[in-house]
Amino acid sequence: MHTLASLLFSGGINFAFPEDVNTNVLMLMRWIHFLAGITWIGLLYFFNLVNVPSMKQFDAGTRAKVAPVLVLRALQWFRFSALLTVAMGYGYWSSIVASDARNAHASAGGVFASFFAIWTVAWAIQYAMVIPSKGPLNNGVVQAILNAILLVGASWLFLSINSRGWESNRLLAIGIGGGLGWMMMLNVWGVVWRINKKIIRWTKESAETGKPMPEQAAPLARQAFLISRISFWMSLPLLFFMGAASHYPMFAPRSPLP
Repeated sequence: MHTLASLLFSGGINFAFPEDVNTNVLMLMRWIHFLAGITWIGLLYFFNLVNVPSMKQFDAGTRAKVAPVLVLRALQWFRFSALLTVAMGYGYWSSIVASDARNAHASAGGVFASFFAIWTVAWAIQYAMVIPSKGPLNNGVVQAILNAILLVGASWLFLSINSRGWESNRLLAIGIGGGLGWMMMLNVWGVVWRINKKIIRWTKESAETGKPMPEQAAPLARQAFLISRISFWMSLPLLFFMGAASHYPMFAPRSPLP
């Protein structure tokens, strides 16, 4: 009767962890990145596909009881999983950028500088577009069109700047997908969390004391909704470019014709 060990190690399979520290550290970072990312994106989908539609069906009293417990707890996991996902992803991507630059005897500084400059400015523009509570920018379709233009333009700019010929498909694909992730993380901390903790506090106070909700509650809630819905749609190209990094060489340097 075969033992479990004989089944696992038969056939000449060498089951051993790599001995070099760098390989193990990078694998650990990727693993944490995956776990945190699943938590983050899963909660993003929960908020957009389950929580928001469900809350609309509850009366004010029920929302006042549910939001401080359910939503607040979900937001805690949401914001810290976003931060951990981006931190681990950036660490892993940094090793790719450094390796590509070293192999080409080039400097990696321009890649990092362009990444943070382009995607942070893109986020600032995106944030500015969701602030108005009236007018065309309060329309979801208008927001979708403007954000599509913004993200395509930012992606094109990143690729244009980093087109020196030594940048690998992984560097460029993750540079776009990670850029979207950077913007989404800023949305979590700078908009969704900041606004929702106020609304949850106001909702709880209103239920306990009868104090009316502040006038700014409605426009702030709309702003948080818009940015959350935008992040929801941004996650689709984000996941595509992350998968394309290793499995779809769309940005690989072209070999010269014979």
